[in-house]
Amino acid sequence: MSDSTSGCAEPRTLSEAGVEALVHGICFKTGPPRRLGVEVEWLVHELRAPQLPVAPERLRAAYAALRTLPLRSALTVEPGGQLELSSPPAASLMECVRTVSADLDAVRAALREDGLVLVGIGQDPWHEPRRFLREPRYDAMETCLDRTGPAGRAMMCTSASVQVCLDAGHEEPGPLGHVRRWWLAHHLGAVLVAAFANSPLAGHRPSGWLSTRQLTWTRIGAGRAGAPPLDAEPRDAWARHVLDAPVMCVRRDDAPWDVPEGLTFREWLRTGAPRPPTREDLDYHVTTLFPPVRPRGHLELRMIDAQPGDDGWIVPLAVTAALFDDPEATETAYRTVKRLAERTLGLPAPHNPLWLDAARRGLADAELREVAVTCFATALDALPRLGATPEVIEAVTAYLDRHVVLGRCPADDLLDRQRGTHGRAQGKDPRP
Repeated sequence: MSDSTSGCAEPRTLSEAGVEALVHGICFKTGPPRRLGVEVEWLVHELRAPQLPVAPERLRAAYAALRTLPLRSALTVEPGGQLELSSPPAASLMECVRTVSADLDAVRAALREDGLVLVGIGQDPWHEPRRFLREPRYDAMETCLDRTGPAGRAMMCTSASVQVCLDAGHEEPGPLGHVRRWWLAHHLGAVLVAAFANSPLAGHRPSGWLSTRQLTWTRIGAGRAGAPPLDAEPRDAWARHVLDAPVMCVRRDDAPWDVPEGLTFREWLRTGAPRPPTREDLDYHVTTLFPPVRPRGHLELRMIDAQPGDDGWIVPLAVTAALFDDPEATETAYRTVKRLAERTLGLPAPHNPLWLDAARRGLADAELREVAVTCFATALDALPRLGATPEVIEAVTAYLDRHVVLGRCPADDLLDRQRGTHGRAQGKDPRP
């Protein structure tokens, strides 16, 4: 969502066959899995009074100060003022963890001086969507998404996630092959939704879903926020999806951007109206699609809610890395989640019963809990082979014991606090 453009470059016209060839070559770059990345999004709240909105001028000043910090991760701001740190590609899990942890320490210290704090919740439990960024991209996005209801503004302005980025995998078949990894991402993804659900509140009240953020994504629509069917080779399926997805906007250098209604990229190619699309338009169009697994040369897993605590993001990163990049673990994960496939009814994620159950019930779903327990245990077995430190292994173990085995997720903790039960039992502040 934080992808940006520098404007319309010199036009290069396209054909449907040309688009398919470009998507094939760009979106799945195969080879041995060697690199890992993470993008951590955060809500930014008042340190002393988190239920009060932060004035835009305070955010602008704080973010200007952050941009002077010597960070290794890319720092970007989302439309509602959420903050995102995107790690550089790392050669190992621990390299990724150390880089992002150091950058987050610096960011937190700078924000604290301004009376602000990073908050890890999948969707803001208190504040209504409010645009912070006023740019043509987000003006067009808002206009486009408003046509399907209020979910688009919530996604833009009040949501936050942990996005794990993995290499696409080998060209050849096998546990680390790109076809297997593509399939696994869309089925294990439901387990990750359930295990890390952390957005049960909206407007101060329970929404009825443990991942309200995931519910928000489903309401944006399958063309914009859905996956392609899994019954075809990944490159072919994604190329068709890109061509048949609705165009969000037609960019212009010297006028407001057009926001067509019901125009797919394929139709734009065929009609050439309001102007012929270019290679730059294709590149931009791909950035306006938000499936739960987005191929960008690598695979970007986008289904995990932002996690509580300073280091809560490390657990989903470590578990996901272990289940995808260790050959033994990924084979076990594949066999374990395979039985969940029939619950999708053959429908793409996240608009299928499996994903909806994961978002609504989390690990209270007995089958998802059983699969999650096996996957976490498998990840723990693999993490030493990936060079994970005792601290990371201990964090994953604690999460397994505190949440997964008990059929709980962070959303349950938030609901306990919202009801006051957690605060009375533990002597803690009953605020999220």
